[in-house]
Amino acid sequence: MRAKWFASLGLLCSAALLAVPASAQAAKPKRMAVAVMDFDFGAIDNWWGQADIGKGMADQVVDALVNDGTWRVIERKKLDTVLAEQDFSRSDRADPSAAKLSKVGKVLGVKFIISGSITKFATETRGGGLKVKGIGLGAKKAKSEINLTARMIDTSTGEILISAKGHGESSKGGGFAFSKGGTAVGTDSDEWRQSGLGDAQERACNDLVVQFLARKDRVE
Repeated sequence: MRAKWFASLGLLCSAALLAVPASAQAAKPKRMAVAVMDFDFGAIDNWWGQADIGKGMADQVVDALVNDGTWRVIERKKLDTVLAEQDFSRSDRADPSAAKLSKVGKVLGVKFIISGSITKFATETRGGGLKVKGIGLGAKKAKSEINLTARMIDTSTGEILISAKGHGESSKGGGFAFSKGGTAVGTDSDEWRQSGLGDAQERACNDLVVQFLARKDRVE
């Protein structure tokens, strides 16, 4: 009789131990879903022609968020489709209205949207050494620098929950031409990624994501 009692107790304990991971997993909170809009770059549009630099910045931020895994990120093509349907213009990127954000959020099924601006996008080249008959002797140094500012907005209230800045600086190579022989070169190309501006962009976007994640307790 005692043996049967101990056997039954052992089975109950085993069942309880097996149930712990399942209950803990059920209690695990769902990852928050966010959407990242194309960055506004109106201040530099005239310098770089029709290249949509803001879209490249958003793609880089999305990649960094996805690789981190803290939040679920809405697929970019789905976001572009919704923005087109809602007639979301380029001027809405940096300062979207609460009404439009609410519509976009409802269609996407997300409560939080990240929108931002490119505040600095430049390459500075400095010459060194002596000049003999107009010919420079010595290497030139280039510094590419990109600054971003972005906010996470609650689509249900229009409230800004997080405001962050990202900075990227690189001495790699020089500037970058967005067209070669009349053919457009995008910010997703190998040429771009190998340039100083491409390197600075990656650094700035990664820095921005780090700042957002450091403040994630404000939205969880």
